[in-house]
Amino acid sequence: MKRILITGGAGFIGSHLCERLLQEGNEVICLDNFFTGSKENIIHLLNNPFFELVRHDVTSPYYAEVEEIYNLACPASPIHYQYNPIKTIKTSVMGAINMLGLAKRVRATILQASTSEVYGDPQVHPQSESYWGHVNPIGIRSCYDEGKRCAETLFMDYHTQNNVAIKIVRIFNTYGPRMHPNDGRVVSNFIVQALQNKPITIYGDGSQTRSFQYVDDLVEGMIRMMQTSKDVVGPINIGNPGEFTILELAQKVLALTNSKSEIVHLPLPQDDPMQRRPDISKAKQQLNGWEPTCNLDTGLRKTIDYFQKIIL
Repeated sequence: MKRILITGGAGFIGSHLCERLLQEGNEVICLDNFFTGSKENIIHLLNNPFFELVRHDVTSPYYAEVEEIYNLACPASPIHYQYNPIKTIKTSVMGAINMLGLAKRVRATILQASTSEVYGDPQVHPQSESYWGHVNPIGIRSCYDEGKRCAETLFMDYHTQNNVAIKIVRIFNTYGPRMHPNDGRVVSNFIVQALQNKPITIYGDGSQTRSFQYVDDLVEGMIRMMQTSKDVVGPINIGNPGEFTILELAQKVLALTNSKSEIVHLPLPQDDPMQRRPDISKAKQQLNGWEPTCNLDTGLRKTIDYFQKIIL
């Protein structure tokens, strides 16, 4: 049994990670300030004697004796991270400093949940970890993009200067049960609109592409990354290389929900990437052959089932 700290543990991805690590026989401390996380996501875990829920903001130091830290704390959808951009970048930067300080003190291994947003609107396709990105440092997405880029810098510096055991994963678009219905992400947007027979809103002409990863595949990749030897620090892309246009996604959701919704087009937001697809060669090589196992149709069905229960 390991004692594991998960920041942002009541969020969409964090709650799935808490659940999986408890199933594997670990003791889990879930840290969350509930800005975007929800007690509903982890309420089924509260009776587990090896699960501890702590309301805390990572911009303030936290102290605990732990062996592993998964640092997931940060609003990840545009609606949420643009609501308070200063708070967003503080969470990424100060949160990283506080969690790295904890990892240094207790000699824990710490994993940073970074993001494909560090690549910005990429000029290289697909995106490999060697690509440095094409990011606007003063745009409306910068609080998230640059906050995560700075966090990666801090992780590498704590590793090289203080010999902290670090792991960095870059997470590509992830979806699944427990997504917030109003988080503004494309999968949840389309499903909620389709189930309510409201117009499905596509920004731009829908030709922009994304790669969609089911949450269970991501959790498996993160755990495998944590289990690698000390010399594997990353960054490593964790995503599904299947590439779909936004219009194709909308058509799939319409078909799977038997919706009467119509598709409407709205102007493209500032700095919205036109292409996004991970090169996962490094993950396959260094994470014991990891690759996604859930295809888009299967994952969408599971996600639609979840939203039908909470919406209808």
